[in-house]
Amino acid sequence: MQDVETVDIVVAGGGPAGLAATACFAAAGFTALCIDPQAPVTEAAAQGADIRTTAILQPGRDLLERAGLWQALAAEAAPLRVMQILDATVSPPVQRAFDSGDLGEAPFGWNLPNWLLRRAFLDRLEALPLARFRPGVGFDHMVARSEAARVVLTDGSRIDAKLVVAADGRSSTVRAAAGIGVRTTRYGQKALAFTVRHPVPHDNISTEIHRSGGPFTLVPLPAAEDGTPRSAVVWMEEGPEALRLAELPVEAFEAAATDRSTGQWGPLTLEGRRSVWPIIAQIAQRFDGPRVALMAEAAHVVPPIGAQGLNMSLADVRALLELAEADPGALGTPAMLARYSRQRWPDVQARVAGIDMLNRTSMAGDRVRQALRRTGIGALHGLKPLRLMAMRLGLGAAGTD
Repeated sequence: MQDVETVDIVVAGGGPAGLAATACFAAAGFTALCIDPQAPVTEAAAQGADIRTTAILQPGRDLLERAGLWQALAAEAAPLRVMQILDATVSPPVQRAFDSGDLGEAPFGWNLPNWLLRRAFLDRLEALPLARFRPGVGFDHMVARSEAARVVLTDGSRIDAKLVVAADGRSSTVRAAAGIGVRTTRYGQKALAFTVRHPVPHDNISTEIHRSGGPFTLVPLPAAEDGTPRSAVVWMEEGPEALRLAELPVEAFEAAATDRSTGQWGPLTLEGRRSVWPIIAQIAQRFDGPRVALMAEAAHVVPPIGAQGLNMSLADVRALLELAEADPGALGTPAMLARYSRQRWPDVQARVAGIDMLNRTSMAGDRVRQALRRTGIGALHGLKPLRLMAMRLGLGAAGTD
């Protein structure tokens, strides 16, 4: 019979959220083991690399900095100083800009490629004595007991852990094992993710362009080696149209993307490949089970609007970590996990509902709903107290640097 290893925390899922959680807990003094059935891809050109980008907002940056994760990322990150919304349903387009300077000196956030996040986070785990990462091994099943959970991995090894953190994605095996249901909304949309070069500088402005089918968002990236401005793009469309666009020859695709961008950045030149992702919204019925905490996409999934995805996940990590540090002896107990769910579920539910509304209005093709959307954004931008409140809510925290 195999020996049973004992750790404080097992984190199922080796994506950015799971790796960040592992590093945060290990840096705080807890023994943490992260498992994932797949080996991580940490080079942009490698097969299977996640070429999407993620904007790390101020509160998320603070959490990563505390765990020693931010230091390796700062030089590669493009600051986001202005969030701009462009309504392209009228000519000329109506523009509304939300400036981080209204809240303080720090930008709203910093944009980074997902493959780079994985590489930096893995490097940090190797430097943390209390952290371990086991790729190629996944969660099989578990038995929750009064003192710990007995976790059996796909290679047959057994782990006793006080807490099992489910960060294993929208089809979470851990969530299913805990018997926790989910509510899923399907929009019939897909998102194309790709990188472009353009002659007009982005000036650290992230721009979300609305017409119909979904937003077309350009997010700043650091310039290319020759100084050419670069942006990451997420282009949301109805599923069949997204698939058609993904199959276009490069020249035709660049022309379509330039047209959809309203041409304000000049001709867009595709850099690298295109990837296509399904768009859903999803929230678990609760975020806790016996010895289990759900976080990241095991707990919630939202369309890529407003840079909420990973930042909601980092808020999960922060809440769970604060509860663990406040009472280490209660790690994984029903009382601790119930508090975690009570803290996070209402905030996540509100954000899922808000992003659902924004996505539906962005998809709208009829003039009445487009006019209502334009009026609502104009009113929000025009009233400074509402504008400041919306920016703070978007960040997930009231404080700024």
